[in-house]
Amino acid sequence: MSDLKSRFEAAVAASKELSERPDNMTLLKIYALYKQASEGAPAGARPGLADMVARAKWDAWNALKDKSQEEAMQDYIDLIESLS
Repeated sequence: MSDLKSRFEAAVAASKELSERPDNMTLLKIYALYKQASEGAPAGARPGLADMVARAKWDAWNALKDKSQEEAMQDYIDLIESLS
């Protein structure tokens, strides 16, 4: 697990140094995988229609609620590597 965690942390650092900004759908996926990997399933209520950005982020994260934190870490690593 510690090797996966260290690779995940390296991928998080690498995500901040991507040569090109990913499109919005990819950014949502990066966000959702990061949140699932670091916090697990979302808690709390879904944001209201007034905050569409928060709602889109929450929806993307909630779609991963059945994915384990370890799976999310690996998927995050794979995604960042594919973008590098």
